[in-house]
Amino acid sequence: MADDTVGKDVTPAGPKGSEVGAPRAQRSGSDDREKGFLSELFAPVAGFGVSFGTMFRKVATEEYPEKPRPTAPRFHGRHQLNRHPDGLEKCVGCELCAWACPADAILVEGADNDDTPGGAGRFSPGERYGRVYQINYLRCIFCGLCIEACPTRALTMTNFYELADNDRGKLIFTKDQLLAPLQTGMLTPPFPMADGLEERDYYQGKVSGPTDAQKAYVHDRDAAASDGDGLDDDGSTAPSITGAAGRPGNAAAAVPGAHDLVHSSNPSAPQTREGANP
Repeated sequence: MADDTVGKDVTPAGPKGSEVGAPRAQRSGSDDREKGFLSELFAPVAGFGVSFGTMFRKVATEEYPEKPRPTAPRFHGRHQLNRHPDGLEKCVGCELCAWACPADAILVEGADNDDTPGGAGRFSPGERYGRVYQINYLRCIFCGLCIEACPTRALTMTNFYELADNDRGKLIFTKDQLLAPLQTGMLTPPFPMADGLEERDYYQGKVSGPTDAQKAYVHDRDAAASDGDGLDDDGSTAPSITGAAGRPGNAAAAVPGAHDLVHSSNPSAPQTREGANP
């Protein structure tokens, strides 16, 4: 191909040699960089435009922890093990939440409900219940996959997020800390299911509260316990299967299940999403 630049001036356009270093006004041709008087005047302070623009705005400082900001309705906070309206636990010890946890932060050990005379009693409507339930908040990433995996909606997440502590051992929450507190009218397990009802009836919303037979059973159980001393072998009045050895506890804490901060008390069900949608 013939070179069409032969004999042509291909010198790049630009200021002539005599104009290099000359003031802009003395240069030939037009300059697109020409600016007005005001632009030249405010050029030295143009870099402070963002600072000046926000200097006089209202400061949105959050006064935490004196005035904590409300969380979003579906905030992923501390977990809660929920109950049925009569007080039985919804957890059936299936361990699906532990299998779904990507951080391996959940430990569940199930046990069989025993309604036979002299047995340990019934803690949930299913065949089994969660005897041991622990969540390690040093590992938990609050992804909510455990909530999605739960087939009985036993595990939900509250809006509580103040989980900091000065002891790593106390960040392993046990069942007694995660279990929802008893609401008005609920009974303390173990006790039998309502007469004439099956496990599916609990999940179909057919149970609205304890029956008279359940109340009588719990009354007789507590009366029999008070005739002795009402204490387990570790001096606690909390119901357990085999006393201190069988009760879920936090072995790393100075006192199993003890917490120094405000999160030692469970929030009530109405303060959680489970309270609005049992």
